[in-house]
Amino acid sequence: MKNLLKKTLSVAAALLILPVLSFSSGKSIYGEDNRLELFAAPQDMKTLSDSVVSFWKAGSVELADGSAKLQTMNFGERANLCPDEKFREQPIGAFCSGSLVGEDLVMTAGHCVKNDSDCADTRMVFGYAIKKEGEAAVTTLPSGEVYSCSKIVKRFLGGEPGSDNPEGQHLGADFALIQLDRKVTGHKPLAINRGTSLKAGDAITVIGHPVGLPLKVAGDATVRDFSKIGYFVADLDTFGGNSGSPVFNNTTQKIEGILVRGDTDFLQSPAGCTTMATYEQTGGRGEDVTKVSVLSASIPRLAGEKEEADATEAVNMDSSAIQSMDIAPSRVVSFD
Repeated sequence: MKNLLKKTLSVAAALLILPVLSFSSGKSIYGEDNRLELFAAPQDMKTLSDSVVSFWKAGSVELADGSAKLQTMNFGERANLCPDEKFREQPIGAFCSGSLVGEDLVMTAGHCVKNDSDCADTRMVFGYAIKKEGEAAVTTLPSGEVYSCSKIVKRFLGGEPGSDNPEGQHLGADFALIQLDRKVTGHKPLAINRGTSLKAGDAITVIGHPVGLPLKVAGDATVRDFSKIGYFVADLDTFGGNSGSPVFNNTTQKIEGILVRGDTDFLQSPAGCTTMATYEQTGGRGEDVTKVSVLSASIPRLAGEKEEADATEAVNMDSSAIQSMDIAPSRVVSFD
């Protein structure tokens, strides 16, 4: 794993030195690239995708006359992608992903929105996707699909001051719950798994915005290791920008966690252009997913949801005791 301790970069700077810094801790492709456009995803995943949001800097969202225009850049041009790289002609602009888990509550990674200043400068947008085959990504949408961050309800990022590191545990949870400026209309909160049934080998899917691209659904992945404190490891096809993406159990279609870290994203090819990093399905370090059980007690129950005790990570252990030291959290791609 290269460049384990890397600082957050702006998109302009990060993409220009992509082969060197690989977007912070990065994320990657395992086996076949399983990322699908919204229109090509199975219907159940399309339904779940309707409650996934993209994160934007306030200055990248122009509001006027009841509509919102997203400011984007061409992926291939900005990253100097090789000619045959997937999605090279698509726009990029979002810096993180998230999921609606309450009527005015979004769940994401803790490194996506770190403080009140970040909160004030963040906009969350529903519907940034390619919805029909042959059409361009939706970058102009009703202003009602744009929400602001009202406050950070709960947040944790291992390695920050005050988070002691459990013995033998060098990586951990990374999460945030964000209250929006108003209740969401037209989109339903997603269900989370409050139990502990997930295990190695179980099939999972991630939905989000890799590299700030329009929404992608990536399945055909499994849990590699569920034994870690605060997170599990999987072979999901993800990139920075996927940070905060919900990871779903294919069987229950409930959220099992939040995509937060992974392997190197991009490499310099011999031709001098940029290519995506790929690994065997069982290769690489894998992608880290914060277990939703770490914060499930702070997420309101959906109507009709059974009143059951939420799962806990360890007896008498507060999640604030989890720290990441060996690897930086996934990059936060910004558009300053």
